[in-house]
Amino acid sequence: MRAMWRRFPRVAGSIAAVSFALAMCAAPVLAATNPEEAAGTTTGWVYRWINFGIFAAVLVWVFVKKTPPYFRGRQEAIAAAIAESARAREEAERQQREAEAKMATLDATVAELRARAKRESAAESERIQVLAREDAKRIELAGQVEIRAAERAAEMELKAIAARVAIERAEALLEQQMTPQTDASLFRGFVAELAGSAN
Repeated sequence: MRAMWRRFPRVAGSIAAVSFALAMCAAPVLAATNPEEAAGTTTGWVYRWINFGIFAAVLVWVFVKKTPPYFRGRQEAIAAAIAESARAREEAERQQREAEAKMATLDATVAELRARAKRESAAESERIQVLAREDAKRIELAGQVEIRAAERAAEMELKAIAARVAIERAEALLEQQMTPQTDASLFRGFVAELAGSAN
């Protein structure tokens, strides 16, 4: 289409030149004083045939000279448009085949994605359960350690209480059993031990 518009000024110029030549050829006939008389004479017939010959020659020359390149250009433009549309159609068909192939495998792809999601979900669930069990074991061990420490602390506290109670009872018993005679006898025994150790 662009090629046609580029040739338009040349074709228009050629048509104007042909029209001007025809007008110049027809001028003697049109200039006759009485066109009806001139048309009936031999000269009128000769001018008519000459004008017709010139017109036919110019017309043939225009068609022979100007129309083949125009039609050749149009043919090339049409051929290029046909080739381009064929390429576009092939590309569209290729894309359609790809889309149909993807659509055909879409169900399989969705099923595969679902299966993969289930596997990953099961693996994640198993991993979380393992972590939860490990955390429970750690918490249980920490609890047992704390319980043992509390037991030891309680045992030590009980021992301390028992020792204090035992000391208090022993003191109470000693106070009950201590008389001035036992006190004197203990003092004498202590002094005797000191004397014996000095020797």
